[in-house]
Amino acid sequence: METSATARRLARRFVAGETLDDALAVARKLNEEGITVTLDHLGESVANLEEAAAARDVYLRTLEAIHEKGIQGNVSLKLTQFGLDLAYEHALANVDQLVRRAAELDSFVRVDMEASAHTSATLGLVHDLFGRHGHVGVVIQAYLFRSEKDVEELNTSRIRVRLCKGAYLEPPGVAFPDKKDVDRNFIKIAENLLQHGTYPAIASHDEAILRHMKQFVEKHGIDRDSFEFQMLYGIRRDLQRQLVAQGWRLRLYVPFGRAWYPYYMRRLAERPANVLFILRNLFRH
Repeated sequence: METSATARRLARRFVAGETLDDALAVARKLNEEGITVTLDHLGESVANLEEAAAARDVYLRTLEAIHEKGIQGNVSLKLTQFGLDLAYEHALANVDQLVRRAAELDSFVRVDMEASAHTSATLGLVHDLFGRHGHVGVVIQAYLFRSEKDVEELNTSRIRVRLCKGAYLEPPGVAFPDKKDVDRNFIKIAENLLQHGTYPAIASHDEAILRHMKQFVEKHGIDRDSFEFQMLYGIRRDLQRQLVAQGWRLRLYVPFGRAWYPYYMRRLAERPANVLFILRNLFRH
């Protein structure tokens, strides 16, 4: 399957390539189109601490290359790739090295949010590292019941938030099961971030939500340079071009690496709605 024409097409559309050089080439092209990037080296849930250290080193090289090549971008990571499931202290130490280097380079590290079992540990680690170095932010998933309170605390600490809807299959006790409720909570939290957050990122491909957020910004006189929209590389390129043409800030989440196949298979397995989302966007421009 991994060598099939369909799989190769999927990789070309949604993944920048297998190497850092591939990712930098895509990033440079996007920068020329007025789009900034966040690079994500694919891979999560490492089997041992040696793999976690190797992931850290890839990210350190990525940060250095972004700086040396003058790329307008930063990095995003998953804590399970840095050893969170193996030993919290090791994961903390690995990410600490990365955030410390990001601070030295005046760059930024975004810690992605994974399944809800990791939420508390992720937020604790981000609060800790932000207190040490700054230059680190986190992702909040709007479908979790707890997210509104988490955002209040992050705003108070002036930690940057990327808000997304959420992609993991969660038990009903922790997350809204219905899309309309997720959308309502997303909008409520996004409005809070736009008014009280520190350079928030509103991550959505939903045209209705994007339209609402643009109208909210204009109505309340919010500076367009005080936040950004974010989207996934390869998804709704028509909307991406539209946002840039209208003068909005846009950053794309650009994954790269050899682990693209298991990454997408896990995404599809975690939430059946993702299957339709990916297939529909294979044929959109």
